[in-house]
Amino acid sequence: MPADARTTKPRRRGDALTGAIYLATLEELARTGLEPLAFDRIAAVAGAGKASLYRRWATPAELVLAALTDPLTGFGEPTPEPGTGTLRGDLVELLTGLARVLEQPHGRALRPLVAQRERHPELHARVVELVLAPRQRLLLRVLERAVERGEADPAAVTPRVATVGPRLVLTEHDHRGPVSAAEVEAIVDEVLLPLAAPRKRA
Repeated sequence: MPADARTTKPRRRGDALTGAIYLATLEELARTGLEPLAFDRIAAVAGAGKASLYRRWATPAELVLAALTDPLTGFGEPTPEPGTGTLRGDLVELLTGLARVLEQPHGRALRPLVAQRERHPELHARVVELVLAPRQRLLLRVLERAVERGEADPAAVTPRVATVGPRLVLTEHDHRGPVSAAEVEAIVDEVLLPLAAPRKRA
């Protein structure tokens, strides 16, 4: 057997190739932002032929959206409601999950898209629709369940309140890097629970 035949790696195909392309897309997006993102560079990182990208996606933005919403390399569907039985437990579980995601390729790739929303409004709108909005609805459902148990005030069930926790986790990550479990608990205990607590009414 010729030496080159023994050392040549088999080319990835099907799902394996798609996964490699998606991962390369997310890693490059996190590293460079959207403007420098190009099929040629993604193909080189993924070990794929450029033609395989050009055949399947019209633009890098279309590929980014596919990678972000993929259930294996991206966000996929939101996780089920935590169901810990308490508002504190549910919030800690969800925000701990967010903190972990921010250390993964799809979490890192999300940051430049949010930061550059004015430059790419159409892509940002799709990211909001397919990635961010479903997770906001999950937080709203957690707040609704807490109202039913008497743990939260009905006035707290608003999109603005539902975004407070994720924003604080993102801010902490920007300023200090990985968000610890203790920091997540502090956000929940010091900010979110007081914000959502039932209010006394005359």
